[in-house]
Amino acid sequence: MVDGILYVVYAGLFISSICSIIFSLKARRSTDAHKRGITQAKSNISMGFMLLFLAIIQMFMFTGSTVRVVVGAVFMVLGAFNIFAGFRNYGIFSRQRAD
Repeated sequence: MVDGILYVVYAGLFISSICSIIFSLKARRSTDAHKRGITQAKSNISMGFMLLFLAIIQMFMFTGSTVRVVVGAVFMVLGAFNIFAGFRNYGIFSRQRAD
């Protein structure tokens, strides 16, 4: 059961990493500021999910180490903040075009 969950988490980590790289490259190459903002927001969301998946992996591989718990908690907080900031920025940039 745990192995199946870990495979799903590893797949999510891989997909979110690839999406983060792709969106980051698209944002850096974009010349339009609006498109760059939306793409960077998507990159932040992908990076947030990547950090959350890393935190989940840390929690599943828990061996009682304090360092592992602290690193997992830091990844979880940073991932949640990146997801929040990405959705906020995406909303701001998507409404900006309508004005």
